[in-house]
Amino acid sequence: MADSVVTIVARKKMVRARAGISELPIIKGMAFGDGAVADGNVAVPQPEDAALKNELLRKPVDDYKIISDTCIRYSCLLEKQELVGKAINEIALYDADGDLIAIKSFLPKGKDDDMEMIFEIDDTF
Repeated sequence: MADSVVTIVARKKMVRARAGISELPIIKGMAFGDGAVADGNVAVPQPEDAALKNELLRKPVDDYKIISDTCIRYSCLLEKQELVGKAINEIALYDADGDLIAIKSFLPKGKDDDMEMIFEIDDTF
């Protein structure tokens, strides 16, 4: 089962934006990593996490879908030539400041050189 969390950094930015102290940076992209599984166990992301366990790649999100009044699902396509041979097991949304906003970990997904893969993560409150 995949585990995901909205980071404390994201929550701090939200409350500051609501108070008018600062603007809320937009979601810019998705980060991919392969460090969330050790000895077959998936590490559950924590709200205080500021980085993936082992980040491999960042790229812009391709699309988003409004799921509910408090949830937007972002998707990102890994193309055939990207992360070939890697076992991806963690992803995150990052904002215009480069900060991780939401992190998701899951069982490894192997990436072959002849396939594209779409990853999704929800930004929820």
